[in-house]
Amino acid sequence: MKRIAIIVIMLAATVAAYAQEAGLAGMKAENVSYTKNGDYMAVTIDMLTSDIDLKHDRALVITPYVTNADSTVTLKSVGLYSYTRWHYYKRNGETMITGSDETSFMKKETPEVVSYEAVFPYHPWMDGSKLHVKVSEYGCCSKIIKEDSAYLAGYEGPYYPEFLYISPKAEIEKTRFLSGTAYIGFPVNETVIYPNFQNNVAELGKIRSTIDSVRNDSDVTIKSLAIKGFASPESPYDNNARLAAGRTEAVKQYVNDLYHFAPDFIQTSYEPEDWEGLRKMVMESNLPHKAEIIGLIDSDREPDNKEWKIKSVYKDDYRYMLDNFYPYLRHSDYFIEYVIRSYSDPKEIGVVIKTKPQNLSLEEFYAYAMTLEAGSPEFVEVFETAVRMYPTDEVANLNAANTAMSRGDMNNALRYLDKAGNSLEAEYARGVYEFLHENYNAAKEIFEKVLEAGVEQAREPIEKINKYNKL
Repeated sequence: MKRIAIIVIMLAATVAAYAQEAGLAGMKAENVSYTKNGDYMAVTIDMLTSDIDLKHDRALVITPYVTNADSTVTLKSVGLYSYTRWHYYKRNGETMITGSDETSFMKKETPEVVSYEAVFPYHPWMDGSKLHVKVSEYGCCSKIIKEDSAYLAGYEGPYYPEFLYISPKAEIEKTRFLSGTAYIGFPVNETVIYPNFQNNVAELGKIRSTIDSVRNDSDVTIKSLAIKGFASPESPYDNNARLAAGRTEAVKQYVNDLYHFAPDFIQTSYEPEDWEGLRKMVMESNLPHKAEIIGLIDSDREPDNKEWKIKSVYKDDYRYMLDNFYPYLRHSDYFIEYVIRSYSDPKEIGVVIKTKPQNLSLEEFYAYAMTLEAGSPEFVEVFETAVRMYPTDEVANLNAANTAMSRGDMNNALRYLDKAGNSLEAEYARGVYEFLHENYNAAKEIFEKVLEAGVEQAREPIEKINKYNKL
């Protein structure tokens, strides 16, 4: 398995708090809760104060705070004051040590359990943060005599299984194909192209625009161009063979006169009568004798005999086909094989994604995505563009399913997963899909199968599900 990138995306909130007792200057904490509720975090603590002993000029300030790496939020404090310090502040009309938000008590009037609560805005950095409490003992002149802190609880943040983004197979050469059909009109029994005859301006323009779409791209080299001509089944067959061959050669000459390709660069072939095309049109029609005509088309009769039989037995049907089907059986199909150069510079790929995404291989889409921030709008757009360019590719659909799930777009995620194949990574992604829908039993069943097959990333979500089931 090519598991080049493993990216964790957080989508929603879940709560996980761990409480422990902390003893500081006689203060203990019980029933600690540190949780997320919508856009806010909430802290509750039962502060046990009965073992706190303050001297006559001392104060004790208890300050919870939340921290993670370089980010910290200090919460409102609780102050406990000796009789002397309490009356000093009250007599002088001063605020308490930490200001007007402080919850303050004179020690001898302090409840044995101070029920502490604080609510404050949630920020993403708080996922994985820790709740601590700092206890500061103050002497006269508000000098800190002693200070200590302890861990109380942690907030894990939301848990979601890892998304496995798979690197597509590298293409040795980016070979692509274009094809089209032109319905070029010719006067009866002639093989000369008259550009202004019937709708030839538009039909010849189709061929030119297809060739120009790759020929004018400096990153593209045309490897081959093939033209195949078809005639309709009016008898005699030999004449139709002459017309198909001659008209195909006329189209080749027209293209060569425009582009001056090397001799024999354009390969040609022809089919005197397009019976396969006729059969398709009859099958899609409401002709009264559709079944009988299909039977004749599929028979072993010689082409001229088939056509004569349909014409003589099913005259009305034949007339309808002659007027409505046969003109479309006279066509020239063209095929272009070309090669696109490779791109390695991420900056260049970023430009090509916006201007000519069809020139990129899936590997190039992937390589560029790995330079972006996982889960960012740009990251998501790369994989969504890739699956638009390669709508049937299993890896493209798997990676697009992951990005869809990462932003909560479960409808598109399911649509992509349906085309993601049956690799272990795709099965794992289906387990993630069930997990995000809180179908934990279904998710666990999938995770257990892929874990047994070697997808180690399935182990953690299984453990989480087992934990949820015990709650």
